[in-house]
Amino acid sequence: MKHLKALNKYLWKYKWRFLLGILFIIVSNYFGILAPQVTGYVMDKVQKKMESIEKKSPVDQHVSGSKEYDPLVKVFIAGLESGGTAMADFSWLVMICGVTLLVLALLRGFFMFLMRQTIIVMSRHIEYDQKNEIYKHYQELDTNFYKTHSTGDLMSRMAEDVSRVRMYVGPAMMYTINLVALIAFSLFYMFKKNWELTLYVLAPLPILAITIYIVNTIIHKRSERIQAQLSTLTTNAQESYSGIRVIKSFVQEGAMLKFFERNSELYKKSAVNLARIEAIYFPSIGLLIGLSTLLTIAIGGWYHIQHPNATSIGTIAEFVVYINMLSFPFSAIGWVASMIQRAAASQKRLNEFLQVKPEIHNPPAPVKHKVEGEIEFRNVDFTYPHTGIRAIRDFNLKIPKGQKIAIIGRTGTGKTTLAQLLLRMYDPTRGDIYIDGINLKHMDLTSLREQISYTPQDVFLFSDSISNNIRFGLDSAPEELVEKAAKQASVEKDIQQLPQGFSTVVGERGVTLSGGQKQRVSIARALIKNPQIIVFDDCLSAVDAKTEKEIIGNLYEYLRDKTGIIITHRIFALFDFDRIVVLDEGRIVETGTHSELLSLNGYYAELYQRQQEKELEER
Repeated sequence: MKHLKALNKYLWKYKWRFLLGILFIIVSNYFGILAPQVTGYVMDKVQKKMESIEKKSPVDQHVSGSKEYDPLVKVFIAGLESGGTAMADFSWLVMICGVTLLVLALLRGFFMFLMRQTIIVMSRHIEYDQKNEIYKHYQELDTNFYKTHSTGDLMSRMAEDVSRVRMYVGPAMMYTINLVALIAFSLFYMFKKNWELTLYVLAPLPILAITIYIVNTIIHKRSERIQAQLSTLTTNAQESYSGIRVIKSFVQEGAMLKFFERNSELYKKSAVNLARIEAIYFPSIGLLIGLSTLLTIAIGGWYHIQHPNATSIGTIAEFVVYINMLSFPFSAIGWVASMIQRAAASQKRLNEFLQVKPEIHNPPAPVKHKVEGEIEFRNVDFTYPHTGIRAIRDFNLKIPKGQKIAIIGRTGTGKTTLAQLLLRMYDPTRGDIYIDGINLKHMDLTSLREQISYTPQDVFLFSDSISNNIRFGLDSAPEELVEKAAKQASVEKDIQQLPQGFSTVVGERGVTLSGGQKQRVSIARALIKNPQIIVFDDCLSAVDAKTEKEIIGNLYEYLRDKTGIIITHRIFALFDFDRIVVLDEGRIVETGTHSELLSLNGYYAELYQRQQEKELEER
């Protein structure tokens, strides 16, 4: 239950709606609790009418025990008994009481409607706020978090867990308060009417309380296990949907289905076992409520036989109505307890993520600086925290404003890591990175990333139009600017050939486009921002030689007054780089211009020779 304390801030936010809901619950139950008293009064009148018929004597208008009634019922009784005509016509009296019961039911129903309109609507507001909070927190978490947590698990926590928590702040709270109010009203008037009979009637309830405690303990443990299994199942399904083309190409549908069925079977067994435990509640409560009703009639009847004046037929009828009114709240105890236990388990899972602090965050006094383009790496070392791989070793590089730098090396030499460090997706394990002489750790994170364009190696397009994918990095951009960026990325002609042109929706992850088209749309997305620093991370790997040459020509013109870093495992001899940096195992092994590196006849020259031989073979 301690995990649910995290919801107090939401309850405080909607305190007036919550307090109104409590008020409506109390008023609704107040009108409900008047019905048994009116029923008891009518039954006593019926009894006295029957006695008068048998004895052939006038009806005694006084009803014993009326002083124990609610003040409002007393006023009602006084009004009836003061009207001689009404009392003379017994059927008229019964009709008035019947109409009164109907009015009380309508009033109770009206306030129950208001109760739901406050408490349940409040729970929907809390659900909305909590989902927004979680989504916002997800976006603040650093790259390392997403490398160690599955997408399916994140989705499950936001969808399933938040929904279970809503059931706590909505129905569970509403029924709990309703139960407390109804029990309080009922016990007050029951004890006031006949305390001995009340004790007999309520005798089975301690057994019910013990049963609830034992079953709740089991439910709590199993709910946590079920939520974890559901998260695994969601992750399995999400990965299968995302990788469906790989699954089909390797003919692994059967194997994946078996894997899913195995996880699904575990979840089903746990859920069925939990359902069996929860099933104990309703039969147990029904039995105990039935015993209470039986005890009320049996013991009440015995009291009436022994002491007719102390316990009337109306009192017995009144107690039976009380017990029946309490039957649903008591039967809901198990359901409410289950909801609370599940909500506690879900909130615990949510708290695990909400309490995670991003390692990459803004400094206390962030510097908002207009980037000019000078970059410097000073003694930078970096080791990936989740694998322990040392990707960058003692890296020193200064890039003056406006220079074009190529970073070349084989796969796994730390090229992409440099780009992620520059965007501050990670912080160096040792050393510092400066832009225009300002340490990245001191700069405003949002401002920094807004002023750097980055084309990642793993292209990601959203399920939206091509136009919106290109302008993704901007709040808004005219269509002319979108088309200009597409032209610079040499993808404009391809887009124009599509059925709806720039309005074509590319599907999830850009599935409707080829690899080369996706890469060029990603390049256009980077170019449209028109930043002072632009980083291309192996962004031409899926492009043919002719298109590559065209893009390089466009980039050379585009980068004329900008700082450009092109990360690649290929050598672009046609691009006149100011400097080429060759990496191997995270270290700079060679640096210089294309001609200078070839003259060294070292690592770069060897890479270039291999590339030339491969191109000749392909021809």
